[in-house]
Amino acid sequence: MHPLPAVIIAFEGNRCLGLGDPHLVATKAKQALDKNSDAQLVIFDAATSRTAEIDLRGSLADVQKRVARRIPAQDDEAAAEAAPRGPGRPKLGVVAREVTLLPRHWEWLSLQPGGASVAIRKLVEEARRANAAKDRVREGQESLHRFMTAMGGDQPHYEEALRALYAGEQKRFDAAIARWPADVRDHVKRLAAVAFETA
Repeated sequence: MHPLPAVIIAFEGNRCLGLGDPHLVATKAKQALDKNSDAQLVIFDAATSRTAEIDLRGSLADVQKRVARRIPAQDDEAAAEAAPRGPGRPKLGVVAREVTLLPRHWEWLSLQPGGASVAIRKLVEEARRANAAKDRVREGQESLHRFMTAMGGDQPHYEEALRALYAGEQKRFDAAIARWPADVRDHVKRLAAVAFETA
């Protein structure tokens, strides 16, 4: 199982059960399921809007234990970083993958100080810095689109809202979602704050 995101949001139908720490939200989701075994629950990563799978079977204590196992302990991460290193090159977390370039690109890279790997890493870091704002907006749009499709696909003016999102027209977007269920609309607006950040 993948680690749980730091902040999740749960819905029962169109009603928000909770937004925040996975322990708290999982507790609310479990309580809702205990009240109504037919409850239609969906849980999302609050930032990316990808579904966050939580096993709600068993008792609340069982659910909490499973959630706890999926949250990385910060103490463990700090201990791993502070552990003494052995001889040799430091662990950089480098991942080897194949890169396909034209001969003129390889020639240029071979002339760079530090070689091809160092030059490529520098180019990637420069591109990340230069495109940080655009990437944040694009990721915000993708998250908003994902959530809207899952929770608002059958709501009035859904298509109009999507068109306004990608056109960067926030007023038109707000008007399109105005009649959506309150909890869904509120979370859409939270996500829209990032998606329209520099649009």
